[in-house]
Amino acid sequence: MNPLEPKHDEGPRAITRRAAIKTGIKGIVAYSLAPQFLQAALSGPEAPSNRIALGLVGNGLICTSHYTGLIGRDDCRIVATCDVRHSKAKTMAARAEKDYGYATSGGISAYQHHEELISRGDIDAVFVCTPDHWHVAVALAAIRSGKDVYCEKPLTLAVWEGRPLVNAARQYGRILQTGTQQRSNASFRKAAEIVRNGLIGDLKYIRTSLGEFPAAPNLPEEPIPEDFDYDRWLGPTPWRPYNAKRVQGDYGGGWRCFLEYGGRKNGDWGAHHFDIIQWALGMDNSGPVKFIPKGWQGTPYQTHVYASGVRVERVDEGLKAMIEFTGTKGTVWVSRGDYLVTDPPSLAKRPLSPSEVHLYVSNDHHDDFLGAVRSRQRTISDVETGHRSATVCHLNNIAARVNRPVQWDPAAEAVVGDPVAATLLGRTRRAPYATL
Repeated sequence: MNPLEPKHDEGPRAITRRAAIKTGIKGIVAYSLAPQFLQAALSGPEAPSNRIALGLVGNGLICTSHYTGLIGRDDCRIVATCDVRHSKAKTMAARAEKDYGYATSGGISAYQHHEELISRGDIDAVFVCTPDHWHVAVALAAIRSGKDVYCEKPLTLAVWEGRPLVNAARQYGRILQTGTQQRSNASFRKAAEIVRNGLIGDLKYIRTSLGEFPAAPNLPEEPIPEDFDYDRWLGPTPWRPYNAKRVQGDYGGGWRCFLEYGGRKNGDWGAHHFDIIQWALGMDNSGPVKFIPKGWQGTPYQTHVYASGVRVERVDEGLKAMIEFTGTKGTVWVSRGDYLVTDPPSLAKRPLSPSEVHLYVSNDHHDDFLGAVRSRQRTISDVETGHRSATVCHLNNIAARVNRPVQWDPAAEAVVGDPVAATLLGRTRRAPYATL
């Protein structure tokens, strides 16, 4: 018997933690009203009903990183993998079986198509680790089937994908965590709190460094591997001849070089750094109002501007940190690796008073997600937050494509006065993947 399979001898009206997760907030209320002895029996670390059953869709580089963080946890279990390159799903499933100590194979299922994984009733949550052009379709399918979702960043491929995803998560009462894990880092949180509380005075400007990918290469056609559903990998994007370099998940290039499958560096690192800037400015439900491409009338950097007048410049050389906030009374520099430097230096360790703004505290993105799956409370990188941050990424790319400033109404989520730029809020989708 598969040790991960749910037990079926609990009776038709037994209240389990999994049942609560499946039914959303109503289930949590019912669980909270259950007798205390039943809650205790179901909440121990060894109780199978207490373990959140996970399916991993897209089993490449970033999924391997998530796997490392999930495999040793007692509060969840990986029960299924999925990749259009079926051998990758099988390899990850076999690795999990070994790490979990299964004596025989077959304990974890490996699928080629996400619909097969999502159709399973015993899976509570799905990690969407595909390239960007499949994020929303897989996440929507999971949400509509009653599953919670951890979706990699950027949450969307196009602006118009975001609102339907937000609406679906709300309609079905599902949890969605965006993989912008810098919010679960104390240094980024402290930097955002310093800015939010005005400790460096009025903001003058913000600068961030994203780096650059090489130009998308012109690739010759190669034979498609037998175990690879390449048409499914392309999904809604235009048909292109297969080449291994097109589909590879290389952090230095691969599919990330192509605007067809992602947002290049605006979507890759911008999804992280623009997200922290949104957080620091209190813009999780809004965004900038103007996007200016590099070179427009001498503009030295890609720039976007908030209604307050604060400018965000993409400066890919010369910064001493990933993000730099400059105000009238000081500066904050913050990067990964717990790098936080302030001027004046005392700001870095200054405690906040009870009356000042204290931001959501998460010190581990997986902890935050799995905790929200149980509590039904929204995560630190909720679906609305992820959609708004991804919108900043996409609009910077749109301004570059039309080669002129784009005015944006964040309340209406609409381009102002530029019909051509407005058409780029969506993407043409190839049949048979035309609908989400």
